[in-house]
Amino acid sequence: MNVQIEGYLARFSEPPGYLDFARIGPTSHDVTTTLIEAARLLRGDSSIALAELELRAARARAGAARLLRAAEHEVAFVSSTSHGLFAAAAALQCPSPDHGSGEGAGVVLVPRGEFPSNVYPWLRFEGRGGLRVRWIDSPRITPEVVAAHLDGDVRALSISAVDALTGYRAPLGALKELLGPDRVLVVDAIQGLGAVPVEVDAADLLVCGGQKWLRAGWGAALLLVRDRVNDRLVPGLGGWSGVQDPFGTDEDVPVPDSPSRGLAATDDLGRGPAGGDGAAHAGGTVIHPRPPLRGAIAHTLTNPDYPAVAALGVAIDLVLGVGVAEIGHRVAETLGTLLDTARSAGAKVLLDDLDAAERGGIGCFRLPGLEPAAAHAALAGAGLVTTLRGGWIRLSPHATTPHETVQRLAFALRAPLTL
Repeated sequence: MNVQIEGYLARFSEPPGYLDFARIGPTSHDVTTTLIEAARLLRGDSSIALAELELRAARARAGAARLLRAAEHEVAFVSSTSHGLFAAAAALQCPSPDHGSGEGAGVVLVPRGEFPSNVYPWLRFEGRGGLRVRWIDSPRITPEVVAAHLDGDVRALSISAVDALTGYRAPLGALKELLGPDRVLVVDAIQGLGAVPVEVDAADLLVCGGQKWLRAGWGAALLLVRDRVNDRLVPGLGGWSGVQDPFGTDEDVPVPDSPSRGLAATDDLGRGPAGGDGAAHAGGTVIHPRPPLRGAIAHTLTNPDYPAVAALGVAIDLVLGVGVAEIGHRVAETLGTLLDTARSAGAKVLLDDLDAAERGGIGCFRLPGLEPAAAHAALAGAGLVTTLRGGWIRLSPHATTPHETVQRLAFALRAPLTL
């Protein structure tokens, strides 16, 4: 065992038997300390606290850019994976009729079996200027499967880097090559980033919350928006944090044309043009909307949760310190042993023919002849924390999962009568 991985493992202390990182990853001592320090900062001078937290956020952005192999301005922080996916759906608008091929113009491909957070953003914006959803029905989203759904109307594919149930790891590089430069690859990376190697270079837009494999707790998520697709996006969810000089009172910064931009009069409250979008101040008139900032920040609603961002930055630094490849190797090794243990007990493994390159850190099984809920409860009684979903027991270990956990599963499965 090398020194780097030993140092990484020493930062965590989750109990043996914990196999639920696909649901929530217990935080490191470093992340816990960071959150406590942030809370203490906020007890004092708020201006000092904010300055320190903004500095930590800048460091977090730098680390995230390294992890995602991106420029820093291509990375921003939002509140959750769902938030980021809604921002993606809002940013990808249907083309005007003269740029498409009729009512079908503007389609996003979405696997029907996706985790719901990667489904509802597209459904909610469909018919509201967003892309029309075209379902893909396949447990494996391969280039061959996607190719069968491509036509001139398809503008994007939205997919998980690792499926939350099957553990299937999508071939992002091959999918992006198939889509080409004129279509957008949207990636939900929450079940892969920090656990297994992810082809982040292939993603045009990527979102990833910190609470699972990155082990940063809730409250902050990464939003990656590559420069190469900026000309195909609008800041659909962009709020005041994503615009230039939101409090400006002059016209030094050019603003977008707007049908309600007139400056003729103010309303009774002195808010600028009656029915318009300006606001009168002693120093001049604020004109809205302001032009968006450069990069991913244009798609943010407001400032992020700074303590959560600081925690996410610390978590990312831990991953970078040991390397995703090393973490991924240990995850794959432990998951393989766990699935072998289940097979030895007669279990059926979901998508059992996935090879090493196709599987993330997730594997599911069921025991023939036994009610899944009863089996899940029995495993819990043996001190094993897993998730029951769709009749399958999901195992999701991390690099820190000790061999004792494998032994605990083997012992529990050797006593079928108790199940």
